[in-house]
Amino acid sequence: MSLFNSVRNVIVPVHKEGYPFVAGFFVASLVLGWIFKPLFWIGLILTLWCAYFFRDPERMTPQDDDLAISPADGKVSGVQMVTPPAELNLGSQPMLRISVFMNVFDCHVNRSPMRGRITNIAYRQGSFLNAELDKASEQNERNGLVIETKHGEIGVVQIAGLVARRILCFVNPNEPLDAGERIGLIRFGSRLDIFLPEGASPRVAIGQRAIAGETVIAEFGSSKGPTVSRRS
Repeated sequence: MSLFNSVRNVIVPVHKEGYPFVAGFFVASLVLGWIFKPLFWIGLILTLWCAYFFRDPERMTPQDDDLAISPADGKVSGVQMVTPPAELNLGSQPMLRISVFMNVFDCHVNRSPMRGRITNIAYRQGSFLNAELDKASEQNERNGLVIETKHGEIGVVQIAGLVARRILCFVNPNEPLDAGERIGLIRFGSRLDIFLPEGASPRVAIGQRAIAGETVIAEFGSSKGPTVSRRS
């Protein structure tokens, strides 16, 4: 990898939702530096972290209607059959749920896992438990999207985490989406659950790192079984 590409992967645009926070951190740094000079450098480091948190890189998304792409950067924390949240109106039968946990160093811009049309958006208030906990799916604040795709309706649920206090949704009902298109953002640590209908086979394993808009997490119409991973 060239030096140019290495720098480009670090220096990426900041999402507009992050501008007020970056500016606030910088102003606080100036004030703290005026009180005690070394505090300015601590504040500057936090300002740079804030800009890094709100980064919004371009991604190369596979355009294949048989593939489900990760909607979030982070660690795959769950791959199992689970009944989807009632507010999504996806029925009472278990669906394949793939969960991706985002820590405070992951990019938090969320993307559509498949091409389709939004049929439902459902927001629900709740708690702010550690998003890695399984019960966070039921108890935490969340925003769910239902997307009608070639293979049926899928659910994408943005779940607030322990320090997350704001879920942002960039899309509206009946809006068409392309795979990899930006659909929202969560501040500051959180998780996304993806519910996929019958016919989907997982292509990731628990503990694997996923990249939003690029990592294939599931595939439809494949005769291959679930992915098996090995630490190496």
